[in-house]
Amino acid sequence: MPANAEAPTSPRRSARGVRRGPGLALARQAFRDARARTFAFAYLFAAYSYIQPVGYRHAYPTLTARLGFARGFGDNAAIRLFYGEPHNLLTVGGYCAWRVGGTLAIVTAIYGLLAAVRALRGEEDSGRGEVVLAGIASRRTVYLSAMAAIAAGTLLLWLAELAGLVLGGLPIGSSAYLALATVSVVPVCVGVGAITSQLAPTRRSALEFGGAIVGLFFLLRVIADTSGGLGWLRWTTPLGWAEELRPFGGAHPSVLILPVAASALLLVAAARIASTRDIGTGVLSPRNSAAPRLRLLSSPTALALRSERGSLLTWSASVAVFALILGVISKSISAAGISKSIEREISKLGSGPILTPRGYIAFVFIFFILAVSLFVCVQISAARHDEADQRLETLLALPFSRSRFLAGRLLLAAGGAVVIAVVAGLLSWAGAASQGVSISLWQMLEAAANCLPVAMMFLGSAALAYALAPRASSALAYGLVTVTFLWYLVGALTGVPRWVVDLTPFEHVGLVPVQQFQVGAAAIMLAIGAGAAVTAVLAFKRRDLLGA
Repeated sequence: MPANAEAPTSPRRSARGVRRGPGLALARQAFRDARARTFAFAYLFAAYSYIQPVGYRHAYPTLTARLGFARGFGDNAAIRLFYGEPHNLLTVGGYCAWRVGGTLAIVTAIYGLLAAVRALRGEEDSGRGEVVLAGIASRRTVYLSAMAAIAAGTLLLWLAELAGLVLGGLPIGSSAYLALATVSVVPVCVGVGAITSQLAPTRRSALEFGGAIVGLFFLLRVIADTSGGLGWLRWTTPLGWAEELRPFGGAHPSVLILPVAASALLLVAAARIASTRDIGTGVLSPRNSAAPRLRLLSSPTALALRSERGSLLTWSASVAVFALILGVISKSISAAGISKSIEREISKLGSGPILTPRGYIAFVFIFFILAVSLFVCVQISAARHDEADQRLETLLALPFSRSRFLAGRLLLAAGGAVVIAVVAGLLSWAGAASQGVSISLWQMLEAAANCLPVAMMFLGSAALAYALAPRASSALAYGLVTVTFLWYLVGALTGVPRWVVDLTPFEHVGLVPVQQFQVGAAAIMLAIGAGAAVTAVLAFKRRDLLGA
C-alpha cells in the first residue's frame, strides 16, 4: 500500500462518528435557537436572587423587626399563596429560600414547559423536524439533542441564581443548594412538555395541555400551603417537592429522588411515544371521519375566534380559580404585629394599605393586569403563527383585506381581555363576600376595568411589533410586558429616582378599591394603544408576508 494512501475505515467506526457529530451539532443549534429566552430567564434569576437578600437586610436590620415580619407574614395564608410555606424567616437565608425559592420555582416550571414544547413540537410544526430526520440523524439523536440543549439552559439558570445569591452576601454552599431546589422543577415540567408534545397535534395545543398541568401543580401547592390539614398535598406536586427540600431551613436532600424519578419516567415515556408515531402528527390528532363543524367560518375574525376559543376558556378558567382563592383567603390579612418601619417599606410599592383584606385584593389585582396583558400578547403571537404556517396566505387570497384581518384579531384580543378581567373581578368579589369581607360588586367591576388600559397599550405595542418586525414580535411583546412589570415590583425598593420608576405603566394604575381609578393615566394609555394599533394596521398593509 502506498505511504500516502488512506487506511480503510470500518463501517462501525464511521457510523459512530456520524451519529456523534449530528447530535452535538443539533444540541448546539437548539441552544442557539432558544438563547434569547434562556438569557432572559437567566437575567431574571440573577437580578431577583440578588435583590431579595439585599432588600431584606435593608428593610429588617434588627431581630425585633424580623420577629415582627415573621409574626405578621409567616403564618398568613394570603402571603403563602405566592411564596409557599416559610422556614426560618429570622435569617436572610431562610427569607430568601421562601421568597426566591417560592417565586422562581414557578418561573422554572414555565421555563421547562416552554423549552420542551419549543424544542419538540415546535420543530415539527415548522417542518424543520422532517428535514433533520431526512438526513443522517435518528429520532433518538434528535430527542436527546433537544434534551441536552434544555439541560444546558437549566444549568445556566442555576448558575445565574447562584451568582445572584452569592453577590447578595449568602454562603456559596447553601446558595447552590437553594438554586438546585429551584431548578429541580425544570426536568419534571420538561417531561410534561415532552409528553404533551407527543399527544397534541400542534405546538399551541401542546402548550395549552401542558399549561393546564402546570397550573394544576400550582393549585395543589396553593391548597397545601393555605389550607390547614392539607399539607400532604405538597407531596403531589413538583413545586411542593422544591419546598420540602428546605434550603436554609434544615435541608432534606433525599427529596431530590422524587423530581429525578418523575422526570425520568416522563422523559422515557415521551421518547417511547415519539418512536412509534408519525412525524408532524400527535397521538390525539382529530379523526378525519368526524362530523363537519361549520360554525364561525363566516369571516377571518370568526375563524380566529374558532381557533382561539380554547385558549380563551383556559385563560378564563385559570384566572377564575386564582381570583376565587384570592378572595377567600383575603380575610386572613391583618396588620397585627407589623411594625411601622415594615409598613413604610411596603408603602414604597405605592399600593396603599395592603395589610387589610381590601388592600390586599387591590394589590394582588396587579397580577391580573399582568395576566390580561400577557393574554393579548398571546393573541398577537397566534396571528404571527398563522402567517408563519402560511394559513394567512390562503386567507388573504380570498376577498378579505389585510386591514380587516389584523383589525379583527385586535378586536378579538380586546374582547377576550374584557372577558378575563370581568371574570377576575366577579370571582374575587364572590370569594371575598363568602368570607364576610366588606367589598362591593361594583368596586370589583371597577377593579376589572382597571386591567384594561395597560393591556390595551401592550396590545397596540405588540401589534406594532408584529407589523414592523414579525419574526421578533413575540420576543418584543413578551419582553416589554415582563420587564416593565418586574421594574414595577422592584424599582421602588431599589432607591432609584422616582422618574425612573414612573417609566413603567404599572406604576400609573390606581389600585381599586383602596385607590381611585386614574382616569387621566388610563386615557393616555388607551390613546397610546389605539395609536399603535392604527399604525400597525397601516404598516401591515405595506409589508410582504413572511414564513417561519
